[in-house]
Amino acid sequence: MTNPDTSLPTEAGLVAGAVRRARGRLIPFLLLMYVLSYLDRANIGYAKQAFQAATGVSNAAFALGAGAFFLTYALCEIPSNLVLHRVGARRWMARIMIVWGLVAAAMVFARTDTRFTVFRLVLGAAEAGFFPGSILFLTYWFPERDRGEVMARFYFGSPLAMMLGGPISGLLLDLDGVLGLQGWQLMFAVEGLAAAVVGIWAYFYLTDRPRDAAWMPLAEREALGRALAREEGLKVGRGAVTFGEVFRSPRLLHFASVYFLIQICGYGVAFYLPTQVSALVGEKVGLRVGLLSAIPWGVAILAASFLPRWAIRSGRRRTFACLSLAAAAVGLALSAVLPPAAAIAALCLVTAGIISAQPVFWTFPTDYLGGVGAAAGIAAINAIGNLGGLVAPSVKTALEERFHSQVAGLLFLAVAGLCAALLVSVIRRDPPGASR
Repeated sequence: MTNPDTSLPTEAGLVAGAVRRARGRLIPFLLLMYVLSYLDRANIGYAKQAFQAATGVSNAAFALGAGAFFLTYALCEIPSNLVLHRVGARRWMARIMIVWGLVAAAMVFARTDTRFTVFRLVLGAAEAGFFPGSILFLTYWFPERDRGEVMARFYFGSPLAMMLGGPISGLLLDLDGVLGLQGWQLMFAVEGLAAAVVGIWAYFYLTDRPRDAAWMPLAEREALGRALAREEGLKVGRGAVTFGEVFRSPRLLHFASVYFLIQICGYGVAFYLPTQVSALVGEKVGLRVGLLSAIPWGVAILAASFLPRWAIRSGRRRTFACLSLAAAAVGLALSAVLPPAAAIAALCLVTAGIISAQPVFWTFPTDYLGGVGAAAGIAAINAIGNLGGLVAPSVKTALEERFHSQVAGLLFLAVAGLCAALLVSVIRRDPPGASR
């Protein structure tokens, strides 16, 4: 007779089943939200030529407005994430998406230097908390051993936004005059309102914690809750940062510095890749340039679909992140001097390196931070890091105008990527047993 106990799922089996179920339900929706988030902050890269031609906004004012987003974004990150930790992801992330979508759509009225900067400042405040909130939300649902893989899937959002956003934004830019709007206005309106609609959907779709998941069997719910509670206890036991300590932690500053340099590199590419491709092929930004600009982001998705998972499972997170960021830096330098076809290939190396490195990077602070300290710490790292989006366009533009060459700006981005690789190489291996 079969021992009845052997036919029952083990604790590990219940946790694995719960993780599979949560991954299938939550990750595609979070990915959709991230695509819209990244597109609404970076689509000005596609609108740049048409927007400036229609409004007369100067290069310096455009760079200021592009970066202004990150000032208010950084200031509001920590308060936003603390509210999310208190009231739950479902309500707060829905609020974020609805407000930022409406503000993004209102960019149709940004016809002067001042209005452009003001709208970007408001957009930054509206969107603050979405990305660190998503990272925090993933820690509520996925144990440490699964977190790297799900973060890698979530990170598909930025290259997907740029890959799909290129052709979509290019097509909308080409629909000049539809509904009485110029192409750049139509682009802002359509993409912003899409985010607001998904925000309404998020309110009814997301679930705050495993204990609230009516769509998951009770046994799996409880087993996943126990596994996550054990990990949280271990973080506290090995000295994870609390909220009061989070701003006095040298390690937190180290993580934030790495992410700051990664974002200089990443946003320098996101904001200016369409313009760079336009210059390489000698055409204005439209559907064809949008399609060509999508190629590097498609390569990034391919790389991110397996490389981060390999890095984490092989136990070589730190080595992989260093090599990925160094590859991005080399690609940026090469893209400045190679002929068009080879330059686009170099940009593929850039996007693959940047996108693959980031989910691996986030496994270091999430291993270290716990409780309310995780809410504050993740937000602080993201806030300081995203100031790189403020620095990148302004410094890149200033260098290009000073030296009358696009090469100077691209080399600045490349140096930021190399510095990020160096800082990753000295990340401490604490807690004990962490990967190299």
